[in-house]
Amino acid sequence: MRVEAATGAGWSDLVDELDRWGEAGRTAALWWRDDDAVAATPKLGDVLRLAGEAPIAVAVIPALARPELAGALLESERVAVLQHGWQHANRAASGKKSEYPEGRPAAVVGAEIGAGRARLKALFGSRALPVFVPPWNRLACEILPQLREHGIAGLSTIASRRRATPPRGLVAIDVHVDVVAWQGNRGFIGAAAALGRLVGCLHMVRVASGAAASLPVGILTHHLIMDRATAAFLDRLVALVAGHRAARWASVAEFIR
Repeated sequence: MRVEAATGAGWSDLVDELDRWGEAGRTAALWWRDDDAVAATPKLGDVLRLAGEAPIAVAVIPALARPELAGALLESERVAVLQHGWQHANRAASGKKSEYPEGRPAAVVGAEIGAGRARLKALFGSRALPVFVPPWNRLACEILPQLREHGIAGLSTIASRRRATPPRGLVAIDVHVDVVAWQGNRGFIGAAAALGRLVGCLHMVRVASGAAASLPVGILTHHLIMDRATAAFLDRLVALVAGHRAARWASVAEFIR
């Protein structure tokens, strides 16, 4: 599920959409993923403080993770650790960046996935969940079976209609609202755009049927480049969701049980 052409929206639109969830006797689940953690930086501390009582999943780059990062992330029981590739290195010969494009030797890929999983378990113990976040949100379909072979239970990328269905035993836990203007100045996309995407996704889940009707809607941030406008938006969003009877912040662990 993805809103391809998001229209602008305001905070009142988000409240109205959540009210409709409440009128239907349902609760909207949102989850938060923050990428590219390697060290206990002040910016990482900022995003953890913004999350407050809300669960947050931090995607850690295994090969680059410093030991002191464990202390920073394990301070809060609400922080989960996800596996962000291996080195966050571009291995694509051409085209869009990807650490796991088509054609990489299966033995090398498998060794990286296994080493990454082992590294995170050593640093973070049970807080390191078996959820794989491919760098740049791209992963060749041929690699999906290897994730399961190495104990990965969840795959998190940007939601897209074009992505292949994960194999049995691998749960898709996607993010839908990336708040970074990657094609611009890498600052905040703006409240109108972010809320437009969020409201649109929540609406699509609310009117869906079957498994799609229970999907969580994911928010994606990158603490290393977070600006004040992004922080202000997230601060208000965290408070609004926490205070609405038909919305909640969900832990990523819920979706792989």
